[in-house]
Amino acid sequence: MIYLLEDDESIRKLVIYALASQGYEAEGFERPEEFWAALEQKVPRLVLLDIMLPGQDGISILRQLRARPDTASLPVVLLTARTAEYDRVEGLDAGADDYIPKPFGIMELLARVRAVLRRTEVYAQQKYQLPADQEYQLGTLRVWPDRHEASVDGEPIHLTYKEFSLLCLLLENQGRVLTREVLLDRIWGLGEEPGNRTLDVHIRTLRAKLGPAGRCIETVRGVGYRISGESL
Repeated sequence: MIYLLEDDESIRKLVIYALASQGYEAEGFERPEEFWAALEQKVPRLVLLDIMLPGQDGISILRQLRARPDTASLPVVLLTARTAEYDRVEGLDAGADDYIPKPFGIMELLARVRAVLRRTEVYAQQKYQLPADQEYQLGTLRVWPDRHEASVDGEPIHLTYKEFSLLCLLLENQGRVLTREVLLDRIWGLGEEPGNRTLDVHIRTLRAKLGPAGRCIETVRGVGYRISGESL
């Protein structure tokens, strides 16, 4: 099931029709309260979320989803007419998995939906194959990939799906520099795109959430990032 929260009826009908034509079960909502009511009954595979909505804006809805245990890792794609870099960064900071500016092409939308679902569902399958006791430890940072849990100094750290995936990938390659292209491809399926700040935004928010332990994530100028205990 895919949920679409979009107050423009013509866009809502078009997107629902397009999703249905590709075999996806989808449901559209005009108002946030309708969306929240449906969420209590069923958590979908993915949410398409407009930002400018009556009553409650999409960014605050996204933050609420990330704060709930049952939807913290739920894939969310923002659809919005606000295309300034600040708006894109704000959406990514809040935990969006992708950001599609309006007007958008239906074929592009469907391709991005497939890409987000493919990445998240492959990760979920891999996660359940991990040994139950697998753990990464670096200084005071501890991460349990199979449980989607992390802590610093014994205090739990709440990370979005993408932040957690990025942290695990860096830890899997501790001491090695991962290029921007590799990180964007492995986590977002994007490859290098000039001017794309998705990776930088997530690195910044990840460091902030880790507090002093965030110093272990090092920037290698002109190349990418690595995680190392040398900076702790």
